[in-house]
Amino acid sequence: MLDLLKSLVIGIVEGLTEFLPVSSTGHIIIAESFMNIPGGAVWTKSFTAMFDYAIQLGAIFAVIQLYFKKLNPFSPSKSSLEKRQTWTLWVKVIVGVLPAVIAGLALNDYMDAHWLNAWVVAAMLIVYGVLFIVVERYLANKNAILTDLNAMSYKMALFIGLFQVLSIVPGTSRSGSTILGALILGASRFVAAEFSFFMSIPVMFGVTILKVGKYLLGGGGFTGAQTGVMVVGFIVSWIVAYFAIKVMMNYIKNNDFKVFGYYRIVVGIVVLALGAAGMLHMH
Repeated sequence: MLDLLKSLVIGIVEGLTEFLPVSSTGHIIIAESFMNIPGGAVWTKSFTAMFDYAIQLGAIFAVIQLYFKKLNPFSPSKSSLEKRQTWTLWVKVIVGVLPAVIAGLALNDYMDAHWLNAWVVAAMLIVYGVLFIVVERYLANKNAILTDLNAMSYKMALFIGLFQVLSIVPGTSRSGSTILGALILGASRFVAAEFSFFMSIPVMFGVTILKVGKYLLGGGGFTGAQTGVMVVGFIVSWIVAYFAIKVMMNYIKNNDFKVFGYYRIVVGIVVLALGAAGMLHMH
């Protein structure tokens, strides 16, 4: 039961935080530190490392479900122009993810080995929390340059992708770095969020393939119990992410991202305090 409970909790945390600019990986590390459930036969070190990334695919399915028509270039209800715009959007998404793919392949193992801990997560939560507040205050009386996703240039897509590279540091947040970058480059909050969602699709598919492949090539397999916790985590993260995206997109229609900045700072400080007091497993 503890195994399924851990899977359920991580699935909820992943679904809630994957698309909010608060760092899903960071929150998963924190949640696992708090739970501190013994590894046993299910939660081996290699399985846990793979699981924490692989269930992000569940959250990605929520994006595909919510935006299927917008992302589907073969939709019969679309005009020829709309189909061309959809194909163009996908090309921009690919342009945007290339920097993260290159950096991820080069640095991912190093980051996992040396930076994947609650100290780094706490620091990045605070740093990017401050950045969100500073950027939003700077943009408070300025109109967005880009309010239509179809009008995004390839150059802007590439530059947003360069910001995404920052998310290789645990606690930064993939959605946080891309949304922040898009805002700085002049995109509206709505465009920034949607493009961040769409960029996550190829990135998370790629990360999942890499992590599962590494796990299997390293001699790992899936017992019945491990398959069960994978399925639970995947489904829960999908369902929770579906509603989290809808709530977030509704929220930013009339609000900015400063609340996420304040949230990051508070969580980061709490983690540092608990770690310093020896109440949280930090490594």
